[in-house]
Amino acid sequence: MYRIAILGCENSHADSFLGFIKNDARFADVEVVGVYTDEPEAAKRISEGFGVFAADSYDAFVGKVDGIIVTARHGDNHLKYAAPYIPYGIPMFIDKPITCDEGEALKLVRELKRHGCKVTGGSCCKHAPLAHELAEVVSTGSHGKVYGGYLRAPISMTNNYGGFYFYSQHLAEVLLTIFGYNPKSVMVKINGNVLTVTVRYDSYDVVAEYVDGNYKYFAYVSCDEGMIGGEYPVSTPLFLTEFEEFYSILTGGEQKVSYEELIAPVNLITAMNRSIESGKEEAVAPIGEI
Repeated sequence: MYRIAILGCENSHADSFLGFIKNDARFADVEVVGVYTDEPEAAKRISEGFGVFAADSYDAFVGKVDGIIVTARHGDNHLKYAAPYIPYGIPMFIDKPITCDEGEALKLVRELKRHGCKVTGGSCCKHAPLAHELAEVVSTGSHGKVYGGYLRAPISMTNNYGGFYFYSQHLAEVLLTIFGYNPKSVMVKINGNVLTVTVRYDSYDVVAEYVDGNYKYFAYVSCDEGMIGGEYPVSTPLFLTEFEEFYSILTGGEQKVSYEELIAPVNLITAMNRSIESGKEEAVAPIGEI
Protein backbone atom coordinates (compact mmCIF):
# COMPACT_ATOMS: atom_id res chain seq x y z
CA MET A 1 0.00 0.00 0.00
CA TYR A 2 1.04 3.58 -0.67
CA ARG A 3 0.26 5.78 2.30
CA ILE A 4 -0.57 9.42 1.65
CA ALA A 5 -1.88 12.45 3.53
CA ILE A 6 -3.89 15.37 2.19
CA LEU A 7 -2.92 18.76 3.61
CA GLY A 8 -5.41 21.56 3.06
CA CYS A 9 -8.59 19.53 2.68
CA GLU A 10 -10.86 22.61 2.68
CA ASN A 11 -10.28 22.63 -1.09
CA SER A 12 -12.77 20.78 -3.33
CA HIS A 13 -9.79 18.91 -4.81
CA ALA A 14 -9.61 16.92 -1.57
CA ASP A 15 -13.17 15.67 -2.06
CA SER A 16 -12.44 14.72 -5.67
CA PHE A 17 -9.20 12.92 -4.88
CA LEU A 18 -10.70 11.06 -1.90
CA GLY A 19 -13.58 10.02 -4.15
CA PHE A 20 -11.21 8.64 -6.79
CA ILE A 21 -9.30 6.65 -4.16
CA LYS A 22 -12.49 5.29 -2.67
CA ASN A 23 -14.32 4.43 -5.88
CA ASP A 24 -11.75 3.70 -8.59
CA ALA A 25 -10.23 0.21 -8.41
CA ARG A 26 -7.05 1.46 -10.09
CA PHE A 27 -6.16 3.28 -6.88
CA ALA A 28 -6.97 0.46 -4.45
CA ASP A 29 -3.33 0.40 -3.34
CA VAL A 30 -3.53 3.97 -1.99
CA GLU A 31 -4.35 4.51 1.67
CA VAL A 32 -5.16 7.98 2.98
CA VAL A 33 -3.78 7.89 6.52
CA GLY A 34 -5.21 11.31 7.32
CA VAL A 35 -5.96 14.87 6.36
CA TYR A 36 -5.28 18.31 7.78
CA THR A 37 -6.95 21.69 7.39
CA ASP A 38 -6.91 24.90 9.41
CA GLU A 39 -10.69 25.12 8.93
CA PRO A 40 -12.42 22.98 11.62
CA GLU A 41 -15.72 22.65 9.76
CA ALA A 42 -13.97 21.34 6.66
CA ALA A 43 -12.02 18.85 8.78
CA LYS A 44 -15.22 17.58 10.35
CA ARG A 45 -16.99 17.28 6.99
CA ILE A 46 -14.14 15.39 5.33
CA SER A 47 -13.56 13.13 8.34
CA GLU A 48 -17.20 12.15 8.60
CA GLY A 49 -17.83 11.95 4.86
CA PHE A 50 -14.85 9.78 3.97
CA GLY A 51 -14.00 8.15 7.29
CA VAL A 52 -10.47 9.54 7.43
CA PHE A 53 -8.47 10.79 10.39
CA ALA A 54 -8.26 14.59 10.75
CA ALA A 55 -4.96 15.68 12.32
CA ASP A 56 -4.40 18.75 14.47
CA SER A 57 -1.22 19.83 12.67
CA TYR A 58 0.07 19.78 9.10
CA ASP A 59 3.29 18.00 10.11
CA ALA A 60 1.49 15.15 11.91
CA PHE A 61 2.33 12.68 9.13
CA VAL A 62 6.06 13.36 8.78
CA GLY A 63 7.92 10.04 8.39
CA LYS A 64 4.65 8.14 8.14
CA VAL A 65 3.64 8.57 4.49
CA ASP A 66 4.89 7.71 1.02
CA GLY A 67 3.51 10.87 -0.57
CA ILE A 68 1.50 14.00 0.16
CA ILE A 69 -1.14 16.08 -1.56
CA VAL A 70 -0.93 19.78 -0.67
CA THR A 71 -4.12 21.46 -1.73
CA ALA A 72 -4.78 24.34 0.64
CA ARG A 73 -7.05 27.05 -0.70
CA HIS A 74 -4.48 29.71 0.20
CA GLY A 75 -1.25 29.38 -1.76
CA ASP A 76 0.68 30.99 1.08
CA ASN A 77 0.28 27.71 3.01
CA HIS A 78 1.78 25.42 0.37
CA LEU A 79 5.47 25.88 1.18
CA LYS A 80 4.76 25.73 4.91
CA TYR A 81 2.80 22.48 4.58
CA ALA A 82 5.27 20.82 2.22
CA ALA A 83 8.52 21.83 3.96
CA PRO A 84 8.60 19.20 6.77
CA TYR A 85 8.16 16.38 4.23
CA ILE A 86 10.71 17.48 1.64
CA PRO A 87 13.77 15.96 3.39
CA TYR A 88 12.11 12.54 3.06
CA GLY A 89 12.20 12.80 -0.74
CA ILE A 90 8.60 11.70 -1.17
CA PRO A 91 6.40 12.52 -4.21
CA MET A 92 4.08 15.50 -3.89
CA PHE A 93 1.07 17.07 -5.51
CA ILE A 94 1.05 20.84 -4.90
CA ASP A 95 -2.03 22.77 -5.94
CA LYS A 96 -2.21 26.17 -7.62
CA PRO A 97 -0.53 28.49 -6.99
CA ILE A 98 2.43 26.62 -5.56
CA THR A 99 3.13 29.83 -3.63
CA CYS A 100 2.01 33.47 -3.79
CA ASP A 101 5.59 34.75 -4.00
CA GLU A 102 8.32 34.37 -6.63
CA GLY A 103 11.10 33.97 -4.08
CA GLU A 104 9.20 31.33 -2.12
CA ALA A 105 8.38 29.45 -5.33
CA LEU A 106 12.06 29.32 -6.28
CA LYS A 107 13.02 28.24 -2.75
CA LEU A 108 10.39 25.49 -2.79
CA VAL A 109 11.35 23.95 -6.12
CA ARG A 110 15.06 24.13 -5.34
CA GLU A 111 14.45 22.16 -2.15
CA LEU A 112 12.24 19.67 -3.99
CA LYS A 113 14.94 19.13 -6.58
CA ARG A 114 17.74 18.92 -4.01
CA HIS A 115 15.97 16.15 -2.11
CA GLY A 116 14.79 14.31 -5.23
CA CYS A 117 11.08 14.88 -4.61
CA LYS A 118 9.03 14.16 -7.70
CA VAL A 119 6.24 16.70 -7.98
CA THR A 120 3.15 17.55 -9.96
CA GLY A 121 0.23 19.90 -9.52
CA GLY A 122 -0.76 23.41 -10.53
CA SER A 123 -4.00 24.14 -12.34
CA CYS A 124 -6.11 21.26 -13.61
CA CYS A 125 -6.92 23.44 -16.64
CA LYS A 126 -3.55 22.73 -18.24
CA HIS A 127 -4.81 19.17 -18.80
CA ALA A 128 -7.66 20.34 -21.04
CA PRO A 129 -7.27 18.66 -24.45
CA LEU A 130 -7.86 22.01 -26.17
CA ALA A 131 -4.83 23.52 -24.45
CA HIS A 132 -2.58 20.82 -25.87
CA GLU A 133 -4.16 21.04 -29.32
CA LEU A 134 -3.49 24.78 -29.40
CA ALA A 135 0.05 24.31 -28.06
CA GLU A 136 0.73 22.10 -31.07
CA VAL A 137 -0.71 24.75 -33.41
CA VAL A 138 1.77 27.25 -31.96
CA SER A 139 4.80 24.96 -31.79
CA THR A 140 4.42 23.42 -35.26
CA GLY A 141 2.99 26.35 -37.20
CA SER A 142 0.41 23.93 -38.59
CA HIS A 143 -2.07 26.74 -39.28
CA GLY A 144 0.42 29.33 -40.48
CA LYS A 145 2.09 32.24 -38.75
CA VAL A 146 0.96 32.89 -35.18
CA TYR A 147 -0.22 36.46 -34.55
CA GLY A 148 -1.18 36.05 -30.91
CA GLY A 149 -4.08 34.69 -28.94
CA TYR A 150 -7.04 35.25 -26.66
CA LEU A 151 -7.97 33.54 -23.40
CA ARG A 152 -10.76 34.04 -20.91
CA ALA A 153 -11.31 32.53 -17.47
CA PRO A 154 -12.90 33.39 -14.11
CA ILE A 155 -11.26 35.39 -11.36
CA SER A 156 -12.12 36.01 -7.73
CA MET A 157 -10.77 39.30 -6.46
CA THR A 158 -12.49 39.29 -3.06
CA ASN A 159 -11.78 36.21 -0.95
CA ASN A 160 -9.84 35.04 2.09
CA TYR A 161 -7.39 32.93 0.07
CA GLY A 162 -4.94 35.37 -1.46
CA GLY A 163 -7.21 37.67 -3.47
CA PHE A 164 -6.04 37.76 -7.09
CA TYR A 165 -3.79 34.72 -6.53
CA PHE A 166 -6.66 32.40 -5.57
CA TYR A 167 -8.03 31.78 -9.08
CA SER A 168 -5.64 33.49 -11.45
CA GLN A 169 -3.39 30.51 -12.19
CA HIS A 170 -6.09 28.67 -14.14
CA LEU A 171 -5.87 31.08 -17.06
CA ALA A 172 -2.16 31.77 -16.59
CA GLU A 173 -1.15 28.12 -16.78
CA VAL A 174 -3.24 27.44 -19.87
CA LEU A 175 -1.67 30.49 -21.51
CA LEU A 176 1.84 29.25 -20.69
CA THR A 177 1.00 25.73 -21.89
CA ILE A 178 -0.11 27.08 -25.25
CA PHE A 179 2.32 29.94 -25.92
CA GLY A 180 5.40 29.00 -23.92
CA TYR A 181 6.87 29.50 -20.47
CA ASN A 182 8.88 32.70 -21.01
CA PRO A 183 6.63 35.71 -21.64
CA LYS A 184 8.45 39.03 -21.36
CA SER A 185 5.98 41.41 -19.72
CA VAL A 186 2.35 42.02 -18.77
CA MET A 187 0.01 44.98 -18.61
CA VAL A 188 -3.33 44.81 -16.74
CA LYS A 189 -6.30 47.14 -17.16
CA ILE A 190 -9.43 46.88 -15.00
CA ASN A 191 -12.90 47.88 -16.24
CA GLY A 192 -15.72 46.90 -13.89
CA ASN A 193 -15.54 43.17 -13.23
CA VAL A 194 -13.15 42.49 -16.13
CA LEU A 195 -9.36 42.45 -15.94
CA THR A 196 -7.79 42.66 -19.40
CA VAL A 197 -4.20 41.46 -19.52
CA THR A 198 -1.78 41.96 -22.41
CA VAL A 199 0.95 39.32 -22.21
CA ARG A 200 3.94 40.18 -24.40
CA TYR A 201 6.08 37.51 -26.05
CA ASP A 202 9.03 38.11 -28.38
CA SER A 203 7.00 38.11 -31.61
CA TYR A 204 3.35 38.56 -30.60
CA ASP A 205 1.00 39.52 -27.79
CA VAL A 206 -1.68 37.42 -26.10
CA VAL A 207 -4.81 39.07 -24.70
CA ALA A 208 -6.32 37.48 -21.61
CA GLU A 209 -9.56 38.43 -19.90
CA TYR A 210 -10.35 37.57 -16.31
CA VAL A 211 -14.08 37.94 -15.61
CA ASP A 212 -15.09 38.12 -11.96
CA GLY A 213 -18.19 35.99 -11.36
CA ASN A 214 -18.49 34.30 -14.78
CA TYR A 215 -17.25 30.70 -14.77
CA LYS A 216 -16.51 30.06 -18.43
CA TYR A 217 -13.17 29.18 -20.01
CA PHE A 218 -12.03 29.95 -23.57
CA ALA A 219 -8.74 29.73 -25.47
CA TYR A 220 -7.85 30.75 -29.03
CA VAL A 221 -4.77 31.10 -31.20
CA SER A 222 -4.82 33.84 -33.84
CA CYS A 223 -2.94 32.74 -36.95
CA ASP A 224 -2.92 32.84 -40.75
CA GLU A 225 -5.91 30.51 -40.98
CA GLY A 226 -7.99 32.52 -38.53
CA MET A 227 -8.95 32.00 -34.90
CA ILE A 228 -8.40 28.41 -33.78
CA GLY A 229 -9.90 27.34 -30.45
CA GLY A 230 -13.08 27.55 -28.42
CA GLU A 231 -14.58 26.90 -25.00
CA TYR A 232 -13.27 24.12 -22.78
CA PRO A 233 -14.99 22.59 -19.75
CA VAL A 234 -13.47 22.37 -16.28
CA SER A 235 -14.93 19.20 -14.83
CA THR A 236 -14.19 15.85 -13.20
CA PRO A 237 -12.07 14.44 -16.08
CA LEU A 238 -9.45 17.17 -15.54
CA PHE A 239 -9.31 16.49 -11.79
CA LEU A 240 -8.92 12.79 -12.55
CA THR A 241 -6.08 13.47 -14.99
CA GLU A 242 -4.13 15.46 -12.41
CA PHE A 243 -4.69 12.77 -9.78
CA GLU A 244 -3.53 10.10 -12.24
CA GLU A 245 -0.34 12.11 -12.74
CA PHE A 246 0.23 12.17 -8.97
CA TYR A 247 -0.50 8.44 -8.74
CA SER A 248 2.07 7.83 -11.45
CA ILE A 249 4.91 9.52 -9.57
CA LEU A 250 3.72 8.00 -6.27
CA THR A 251 4.14 4.53 -7.76
CA GLY A 252 7.53 5.18 -9.37
CA GLY A 253 6.67 6.92 -12.64
CA GLU A 254 8.61 9.80 -14.14
CA GLN A 255 7.87 13.42 -13.31
CA LYS A 256 6.16 15.03 -16.32
CA VAL A 257 6.46 18.72 -15.44
CA SER A 258 9.86 20.34 -15.01
CA TYR A 259 10.76 22.26 -11.86
CA GLU A 260 11.13 25.37 -14.03
CA GLU A 261 7.60 24.95 -15.39
CA LEU A 262 6.26 24.75 -11.84
CA ILE A 263 7.41 28.29 -11.01
CA ALA A 264 6.50 29.89 -14.36
CA PRO A 265 2.81 30.48 -13.44
CA VAL A 266 3.83 32.10 -10.14
CA ASN A 267 6.18 34.46 -11.98
CA LEU A 268 3.43 35.36 -14.45
CA ILE A 269 0.63 36.00 -11.97
CA THR A 270 2.98 37.88 -9.64
CA ALA A 271 3.87 40.20 -12.54
CA MET A 272 0.14 40.61 -13.24
CA ASN A 273 -0.46 41.52 -9.61
CA ARG A 274 2.35 44.09 -9.73
CA SER A 275 0.72 45.62 -12.82
CA ILE A 276 -2.64 45.80 -11.05
CA GLU A 277 -0.99 47.69 -8.20
CA SER A 278 1.23 49.95 -10.30
CA GLY A 279 -0.99 50.54 -13.33
CA LYS A 280 2.10 49.97 -15.48
CA GLU A 281 3.60 47.32 -17.71
CA GLU A 282 5.63 44.93 -15.56
CA ALA A 283 8.40 42.49 -16.51
CA VAL A 284 7.86 38.77 -15.95
CA ALA A 285 10.77 37.13 -14.17
CA PRO A 286 12.40 34.50 -16.42
CA ILE A 287 12.24 30.97 -15.08
CA GLY A 288 15.92 30.31 -15.74
CA GLU A 289 17.47 27.10 -14.45
CA ILE A 290 16.65 25.68 -11.04
